[in-house]
Amino acid sequence: MTTTLNRPIRVLVAKVGLDGHDRGAKIIAAALRDAGMEVIYTGLRQTPEMVVNAALQEDVDAIGISILSGAHMTVFPKVIGLMKEKQMDDVLLTGGGIIPEDDMAQLNEMGVGKLFAPGTSTVDIASYISEWVKEHRNF
Repeated sequence: MTTTLNRPIRVLVAKVGLDGHDRGAKIIAAALRDAGMEVIYTGLRQTPEMVVNAALQEDVDAIGISILSGAHMTVFPKVIGLMKEKQMDDVLLTGGGIIPEDDMAQLNEMGVGKLFAPGTSTVDIASYISEWVKEHRNF
């Protein structure tokens, strides 16, 4: 995917908390790589602090959190808070998993980007990230 960055889009894919199911995260990571993005996968059992610090160190354009544990209303607000603290206003926080629509809407209002339910096309996810980055990280 061509961007105005003159480099591949960099995405950090993370699993936060005790959620040990990472098949979906690995599928998304592979699909984003296939779309021409650089993907850093943090592995299982990350804390919000570990995710944000890794995103800073890797200078990513987007963070994608996969969550199936039901802790999304704790994890996403914590991550977005840490991102704001570290002035990462031009980094997309997105993700997916088992998240009820009402919770998705609440998280979007807090500043979290689009969230994806299981079964979403990986092409749609890659397109969303690419379009967001083109609009917000043009430097």
